[in-house]
Amino acid sequence: MISWLNDECSVDTDCSRGLFCSSCDADNSTSSSCHRYQATNVTAIKGGLPFNRYSWLTTHNSFSIVGEPMLTGPRFTFYNQQDSITNQLNNGVRGFMLDMYDFLDDIWLCHSFGGLCHNYTAFRPAIYTLKEIESFLAANPSEVVSIFIEDYVSSRNGLTNLFAAAGLRKYWFPVSSMPKDGGDWPTLTEMISKNHRLLVFTSNSTKEANEGIAYNWRYILENHSGDGGMFGNCSNRDESEALNSRNRSLFLINYFPTFPNQDKACIYNSAPLLKMLSLCYNAAGRRWPNFVAVNFYKQSDGSGVFGALDTINGGLICGCSDIASCKLHLSYGTCPNVKNASTTTIGRHPNVQSSTVMSPPYAHADENSKSRGFRHRYCHLHFEVLILLLFVTSFRRPIL
Repeated sequence: MISWLNDECSVDTDCSRGLFCSSCDADNSTSSSCHRYQATNVTAIKGGLPFNRYSWLTTHNSFSIVGEPMLTGPRFTFYNQQDSITNQLNNGVRGFMLDMYDFLDDIWLCHSFGGLCHNYTAFRPAIYTLKEIESFLAANPSEVVSIFIEDYVSSRNGLTNLFAAAGLRKYWFPVSSMPKDGGDWPTLTEMISKNHRLLVFTSNSTKEANEGIAYNWRYILENHSGDGGMFGNCSNRDESEALNSRNRSLFLINYFPTFPNQDKACIYNSAPLLKMLSLCYNAAGRRWPNFVAVNFYKQSDGSGVFGALDTINGGLICGCSDIASCKLHLSYGTCPNVKNASTTTIGRHPNVQSSTVMSPPYAHADENSKSRGFRHRYCHLHFEVLILLLFVTSFRRPIL
């Protein structure tokens, strides 16, 4: 017998498509149940809209993966994800936050501090991760991927050469085509037809002029990262314009703690995530995020970040509280009951109805609104002290 979303299970094969069997403290139960691990394919429901009319699952420190081989000796740093980059892509992740450093005469992905990569904070050369993304784009010609670089690369044309070596330049979305005044982006149809399917943003403002890599905060709005983004009032980070600005077309919500904890991620990615999205929606002037960045994206008490994205994309695409309503292709804001929602919402039992009215604060968005926004990062507050304590007190990898 097939188990549906939140039904009890024993093994993954008990669960319907797009679900896996796991337990979570947020369930208030010690038993295992079926939880989502895949995003809805929103472009299959309604494609061809401007890029800023969709919301994409984004992983914070996408490369910082539990169990990643240690190539430079013992590693003393935090972990933020549990899946390979390829698995993240296959499960619907379309935004990747990558910390890049000059290291060992190459460019490495590193979870470090002070602008320097060390043997004990290094993961792997960035080209291997970028080649995974290239393989996915080559095999999936209608997909678009965004990369957000926390940029500590100072080598001349280092990033340009890196992306060229990874075979990604042919997918490059040119800076010259990015809207500078908060206007709509090209449609997905236009981006795909021109093969402009890779958006790359950097935290280094000089790289836009020198290497043609978009400076993050010239195009994207973003709330605070770390604990300030999870437990605060959803205000803009220092580099970003105010969240209610209409001068930026993209909006990214950071939702992850300063110090990641895999055991608690299923709690964070459940009801508290929905609460913060509500706060950010209002803080941004009733504006939906285009990227939602989380740690351990598969962890939740049921539908988690995937369910949250269904709500967001329902608002962006058709003005309804659930993406299932958008498949009917009715006029914007017309939201009937959708009985067979399982065709668009992964793992939902066929007899479960979608909601018909956008629940506050998810009121109907302005279909002609020009804005939505951006990205990333994790606070390095006291990171140096913590690393030192790890060295002094233990030679085991931290369980975080």
